[in-house]
Amino acid sequence: MAKMVSLTIDGRPVSVSEGTLIVNAAKTIGIDVPVFCYHPKMEPVGMCRQCLVEVGRPAIDRATGQPVIENGQPKINFGPKLETACTTPVSEGMVVLSQSDKARASQKEILEFLLTSHPLDCPVCDKGGECPLQNLTMEHASPQSRFLFDEKHHAEKRVPLGDKIWLDRERCIQCARCIRFQEQVAGEPVLAFYQRGRSTDIITSSEPPFDSIFSGNTTDICPVGALTTADFRFGARPWEMKAAASICSLCPVGCNVTFNTRREAKSRARTGTTTAGGKVVIKRAMPRQNEQVNEIWICDRGRFEWHYVEREDRLEKPLVKKNGKLEKVSWKVAIEEIGNKVKGNKEEVVVLASGRLSNEDLFNLKQLADGLGGEALLYDSLPGGELTTKYGVSAGTNIGDMGAGTTILVAASDLYHEAPIWHLRVKQAAERGATLIIVNSEATRLDKYAKHLVRCEKGEAAKKVRELGAAVKDAKNLVIFFGADGSSALAEACAELVKSRAGKPNNGLVGVWPRANDQGALELGFKPAQDLQAVFEKASVVYIVGADPIGDGAIKTQNVKRKPFIIVQELFLTETAKLADVLLPAQAFTERDGSYTSGERRVQRFYPAVPALGETKADYAITALIAAELGIEVEGRSAGLVMDKLAAAVPAFADITYGKLAETTEQWPIIGRADLYYGGTSYQNSQGLGVPLGRENKKAEEGSL
Repeated sequence: MAKMVSLTIDGRPVSVSEGTLIVNAAKTIGIDVPVFCYHPKMEPVGMCRQCLVEVGRPAIDRATGQPVIENGQPKINFGPKLETACTTPVSEGMVVLSQSDKARASQKEILEFLLTSHPLDCPVCDKGGECPLQNLTMEHASPQSRFLFDEKHHAEKRVPLGDKIWLDRERCIQCARCIRFQEQVAGEPVLAFYQRGRSTDIITSSEPPFDSIFSGNTTDICPVGALTTADFRFGARPWEMKAAASICSLCPVGCNVTFNTRREAKSRARTGTTTAGGKVVIKRAMPRQNEQVNEIWICDRGRFEWHYVEREDRLEKPLVKKNGKLEKVSWKVAIEEIGNKVKGNKEEVVVLASGRLSNEDLFNLKQLADGLGGEALLYDSLPGGELTTKYGVSAGTNIGDMGAGTTILVAASDLYHEAPIWHLRVKQAAERGATLIIVNSEATRLDKYAKHLVRCEKGEAAKKVRELGAAVKDAKNLVIFFGADGSSALAEACAELVKSRAGKPNNGLVGVWPRANDQGALELGFKPAQDLQAVFEKASVVYIVGADPIGDGAIKTQNVKRKPFIIVQELFLTETAKLADVLLPAQAFTERDGSYTSGERRVQRFYPAVPALGETKADYAITALIAAELGIEVEGRSAGLVMDKLAAAVPAFADITYGKLAETTEQWPIIGRADLYYGGTSYQNSQGLGVPLGRENKKAEEGSL
């Protein structure tokens, strides 16, 4: 255990671990020392001086080495100068005054100095309402300035740093948070200061500009309106928006996000015209803190690529093919059409589902397939995926805790492109001392952090992994990430290395799957599809949910000799949907609730952000309607009730309820509160940190494949 240090801050006693900075010690007891350049996720630099405080230390008797006692208390000597709370570690008996006249005068002067070069355009600034400079000015600064307004600094506005991030140069206070984030956290030093004095600017030094998949995080930690995102700039004010907790649906990491929504005064109708009284729309996606999953970061895919759910070509009503054309019908007619066709071919029904679906959707689909005596297949092949249900990581696993003593193996996967936040966290684990081994046929951005880099021909990663037994056997902890483009042989080789560690925190397999809930599908018993062409030729009815095998080229229709009856459940009119006999409109994940199981086997809940579109329904509810038509009992009234059924039926989910998924605990650093200057505009997590799956297969823990 770390040594504890006791001190007093503004008259309040606090005990923290040795080495804690004053600013963080104060934060633990609810005292907010104002900062600009400091951020709890980065190394301190003491640039802005906003956090100057008075610091006193016990006077020490040189003869005895003990504190000098006066009137029964240690004598405290205050230094002649103020000290920066963001760079000064605590010490035993220290006394800190952050609100003394001397400290407040300094804080006031620093703000006055910063405002001499600031445009004061709060009424039109995107950061207005959640701006640390604005808030601290209101709290600490003088209502008048000793400097002339006409001498204010003027610089170019709306400068593109890349295609996603804009810079307003005259708003920048040169705290270097964005530069240091890219260097220290992202490991991509693509921003820099240019020139000196009042002419200092932020520039991008990469080609293409701002070449980083984590660029959007700089707008969260920018303490002013200097950096803004292209899709939200001038979009809304914070107080106009509501917040909905969600989970990113674009990769297996399961990043916690918050969707900010607003009812638009005007909106584009689906005909393309403009009408008054608009719809509730998503204005932006923001990180939601979960230190076990994504900390306070999200990648640019998660931040910007949710826009597809608001495309104009979303399906809104059921369609049935009549005379070769899809025609709009009622739900009753569509479900009856399915029932009439399926009733005579129950055992020849194949359910083909993708990992874009929630656990609840997949469970209902599996219940339907089992009830019919048909087959439930997962659209993606996921070689060796069943091994992650046996030897996957367990409760207590946190990449953020990994360092010296832990070995991390990344095999046949490029985490930067396939699971960016895992790339970020594995990189940081390596910097903390973890042994990183990479086995890949191509170079990746993670290579430079690897202690052992193994190159191999494509498809030969399994051979190289088998040779690593001696290199990893003495590791205290071992986590292996393996790619979906690998082979069953690769998965088996990886499983062989970790099987004896199954169930131990910070040990096990992690599949780098292509979709958010592929792991959930595997846990629920879906078998990865191996030959879709054969499926289409043999099945009488194919029920396709959330997949586009024809559009993806996985099936060539001209080679299918026997066309089955095709039911498609989708958001859009995909190439596969065009061939459907019945087409059912599903709700997007932003319009409903449910849960995903991440690649780390953590079940997490998401909530509706906007109203459902048209006559769309949640996937689990649509499946329940079909099941009812066929005389099979499947829960479809709410996602929570489906989860109750799921937990009762699948041992790995036995301890999971929606109530548990909504539980939270205090996390560090403390962010997302009133003091936006400390951690940025990331959201506090108040709607659930998720629950790791239990262990279903006891043989895995005994070490048998």
